Amino acid sequence: MEPTTNQKEKALGHPLFQGAASALLDDCNFLLYRKGEKILHADTEREGLLLLLEGAAEVGVEAADGMEVLELVDSGEMIGFSSLAAFLGEPEPETHTVTVEVAAAEDAVCLSIPYPVMDELWKKEQVREYMMRQVAVRLREIYASLAEQIHLARSWGESDAFIRRAQDFMNEPPAVIHSDASIQETAKKMVDDGVSSLMVLEADGTLAGILTEKDVVTRVVASGRTETSAGSVMTPSPVVIDRAAYYYDAISLFILHGIKHLPVVENGRPAGMLTLSDLLRKKNRGAFDILQEIERADEATLPEVKHAIYGVLERLLDDAIPVLHILDVITGLYDRLIRHCVELARQKLQAQGYGVPPAAYGFFLMGSGGRREQFLLTDQDHFFVYEDPPDHRKEETAAYFRRFGEEITNLMETAGYKRCEGDMMASNAQWRGTLSQWRERIRTWGLRATNDNILLAQNFLAFRFLCGSEKLHGSFHRMVQEQFQESRIFMYRAAQLEKQAPVPVLDSPIRALFRMRKESIDMKKQALFPFYHSLQLLCVHHQMVEGTPRQQMQLLQERGIISEDAADEMLHAYETLLSIRIKQSWQQFSRGEDTSSTIHFSHLKTREKEEFITALKTVRMVQQKALLAYGLT
Repeated sequence: MEPTTNQKEKALGHPLFQGAASALLDDCNFLLYRKGEKILHADTEREGLLLLLEGAAEVGVEAADGMEVLELVDSGEMIGFSSLAAFLGEPEPETHTVTVEVAAAEDAVCLSIPYPVMDELWKKEQVREYMMRQVAVRLREIYASLAEQIHLARSWGESDAFIRRAQDFMNEPPAVIHSDASIQETAKKMVDDGVSSLMVLEADGTLAGILTEKDVVTRVVASGRTETSAGSVMTPSPVVIDRAAYYYDAISLFILHGIKHLPVVENGRPAGMLTLSDLLRKKNRGAFDILQEIERADEATLPEVKHAIYGVLERLLDDAIPVLHILDVITGLYDRLIRHCVELARQKLQAQGYGVPPAAYGFFLMGSGGRREQFLLTDQDHFFVYEDPPDHRKEETAAYFRRFGEEITNLMETAGYKRCEGDMMASNAQWRGTLSQWRERIRTWGLRATNDNILLAQNFLAFRFLCGSEKLHGSFHRMVQEQFQESRIFMYRAAQLEKQAPVPVLDSPIRALFRMRKESIDMKKQALFPFYHSLQLLCVHHQMVEGTPRQQMQLLQERGIISEDAADEMLHAYETLLSIRIKQSWQQFSRGEDTSSTIHFSHLKTREKEEFITALKTVRMVQQKALLAYGLT
């Protein structure tokens, strides 16, 4: 194929060709592969390496039911590392080896780099270093994947449903229609394709909405409309899922949003369609049964939901699913449980004659729930915000939300959430109020920078909107941001308080820990809390409030406040700390012991100790960066 200027620039800008003579590119070939087309066959002799410039490719081995995918290669990555040994002069093995094959996962453009060109490129030290790094990364990923596959082969249980991805289940190619198509064309398309839903496209091919059989019946047939287009009756901006998202993500979206059709997208464009019936047919119903149990729970059966969620948690831990994925799944379940408690409370008040909420409101979580880290039910941390009512309805509105907060607290306690010892719950008048009351409350914190107020603010700044009015949430977010920007002395005092609690220094080798008689550490107080507080200090300093730790790290990177490498290092440290804490807490819970955040080094494996020490160094780095932002060193 004749390459475009952009494709040539991509090739020359790649680390392999940076600083190389452009003439070397003339000895390479640009190749176009359509989706599904084989790029490399298993029995094809390798004559060089391939650089994927556009699209994506799947590396796999041929199986009885098609290709078993081992790896997904994205644009900018290399294909053909398995042939490097031959390129470097290593003799071929005498025994036959199974060779992988490569197919285009979507339309792809590759640059074929013959070995003679690689010989010239190999002379540059930067190229050798780049290839060594790439091989090291690929080797690490292969070992991790192999370890996971061995584990799964030995204990393949219901966690399979939480490992597979949306692309493994979706129907493709997607059934689509343009928004200007008539409703008659739309109905005919559904019949011809044998589908119950269509993805509606904009003129540029991006997803505009979704149209289901039910939509056609209720919005067209029942209303008597005939002259209308797909775009006028579709559901705009539908809930979607990325093709690389996990099966459990799809489960959560189906249940939490009450939908039966879920468009699968890639870079904003349709890739396929998932339906609830597909997932129920192809996978075990167990996960869905648990989520449905939440949906159906009443006040009498609420206590049973906790045990069902713990069952999911146990399976995920047993199958060694990555901790951040586990928290995503479990948080989704807990969020649904709390939303259900809020709805039950609203229904109860209405049945008692108190009517509907007299003002728009927002219900927010704090603490581990706000950070999306809750795995075992702990104590409650939540608050209410509602819009300012007219003067003549102030007492009535305040009385309603007092009852609403009390009912939610009672129902959450019934579900297994303990009452907060510090009374940080919507049942407490100090943790509910109008926008104006919250503005004054936060202003008061800023004027009185006592240790108690700083601790309140630190817990508050872990807030996360759970349900209610999105518009009110937006107003509340802006108000909080403004108030904390005006409370610079308060934040400086918070930074000073943070400086008084430095992250402990634990240097390798591990033996040094015991020479110092440092045999344990409080994971929450000495590692996780400093990490949370430092992220909060950095974010507020740069005019950002709200967000989980992962969201905060991403925002700091996007704003250029931390580098991509630093963000990756911080995320790895965060995952390491959570993994150790969750593993220990679950073991204690399973033995019927009280859970503790104290980590005893003698209970950790050598590798865990080393990772823990490295994570602490990263937390200490984040803490120092936060202090530096406030002029403290």
